[in-house]
Amino acid sequence: MSVPATSGAAVAEQPDPAHQRPAGVDDATVDAVGKIGEAFELLERARGALYEFHQRIGWVDDTLGEGLDQLRAAGHEQLADELSATWLGRNVLPGMWTFEVVEAFDRTYYAVAVEQEREVREALMEGRRHVQEAERKARRRSDGPQDDVS
Repeated sequence: MSVPATSGAAVAEQPDPAHQRPAGVDDATVDAVGKIGEAFELLERARGALYEFHQRIGWVDDTLGEGLDQLRAAGHEQLADELSATWLGRNVLPGMWTFEVVEAFDRTYYAVAVEQEREVREALMEGRRHVQEAERKARRRSDGPQDDVS
């Protein structure tokens, strides 16, 4: 769907060339590429959650180490040694610490998704990102207050 220009300040906010639909691209294609882009953005969030997991498990391990030091200082060496042998520094998956999980994810899944999402945009949108969203912005913007216009 082509986006009609409006009068006033909103005209300047119509999709800039980097976000305009390439000539001949239909609505169904814009929508499909937009959905692929949405999936990629969800992947970025999932990857962020994986990094959050990675950092939090590191925090757990550091905090546990401090707790074990306190157990020892309080005279509970045997219990501290048991926890140290079974929990402290433990793999989160067989043979893997969280940094290895993150690296395996990046190598096995994320890198493929980055390349595939880019290939879709290159093949169908001349590499342009957020075309669907730029068109939605152009449709929804009004000639209202100017305090949010750059």
